[in-house]
Amino acid sequence: MKELRVTFGDRASRAGAWLSLPLVLALAAAPAWGGLDDLRLLSELYAYVALASLWNLLAGFAGLVSVGQQAYVGLGAYLLFALTILGGVPPLLAIPISGVLSAALAIAAAALLFRLRGHYFAIGTWIVAEVFQLLAAQASVLGGGSGLSLPVSIVTSIAPTRQWREFVIYWVALALVLGVLAMIVLLLRSRYGLALKAIRDNEGAARASGIDVTRIKLAVYLVAAFATGMLGALIFLQKLRIKPDAAFSVNDWTAFVIFMTVIGGIGRIEGPIVGAIVFFLLRQTLSDLGSLYLMLLGAVAIVTMLAAPKGLWGLFVEATGWQLFPLERRVIRSDDRGRTTDPTPSLRGP
Repeated sequence: MKELRVTFGDRASRAGAWLSLPLVLALAAAPAWGGLDDLRLLSELYAYVALASLWNLLAGFAGLVSVGQQAYVGLGAYLLFALTILGGVPPLLAIPISGVLSAALAIAAAALLFRLRGHYFAIGTWIVAEVFQLLAAQASVLGGGSGLSLPVSIVTSIAPTRQWREFVIYWVALALVLGVLAMIVLLLRSRYGLALKAIRDNEGAARASGIDVTRIKLAVYLVAAFATGMLGALIFLQKLRIKPDAAFSVNDWTAFVIFMTVIGGIGRIEGPIVGAIVFFLLRQTLSDLGSLYLMLLGAVAIVTMLAAPKGLWGLFVEATGWQLFPLERRVIRSDDRGRTTDPTPSLRGP
């Protein structure tokens, strides 16, 4: 008697996932082999990978194109400063609380944004971010337009020495990016992942099939707000100082994130990872060129979109057929002894 089971990927992708474990362990041990500057650079890379992955979840899988994700970066950052300075909450505990409060405030924003469609939704997200920035600039208790720095007592409560503070923040950043990636993989491999792909491809057909489009989109939006709020809190905990224009910078927290996702490959889990690495390599080598650096980034994005519309990772997958995080469902037939007898072609999933 043969039985059917559904699996993801193949032996090559599973082997790649196992081989990535030593890399994760090496990164976890980075404080032992890297300097403080290396840890700061890696922490920043982790934050951008997570932010790009969350934007990819919204735009690449749920069809929610946002140009205002800086709203939740800045909101999470200001919530952390408010919780620690005004509420006496320990900084590390304030990070998840900032995420929860960001998601709660995102419910109010979603009540307005989800009345909009297409490019109107995208513009609406930017307007929400601008409103948050204006409100932050009026909050005199948090420095107003001039901003403020974390008091020394709060900084030293993280760890007694600067070296250990950098270690702790680095490990938190690594844990956050791994948590975000794991959450996205599990979500997209669930039945909600199939619903997301259906919504992205044809929202009308998805509704006709009985999918609660609004509920699923809202859930994804709130999850992204929650994780982005935590990332914003962590980013500015490392910076130790906050200002409205820095916390709600559309250039730093949305434009660069979109660049990473597009050149890496939108709609693929690996795309934002590849895009973030490419972005950091370009930044480290070209940032001394001033404004020409931004022009070169734009040129790279244009060339990539023309030569590889599916991104660099999409080009790699087309050439090799290998994926690190495959999302295609495969139906496998096996006999009573569990031996595979007739693997069927992939069933296209999200």
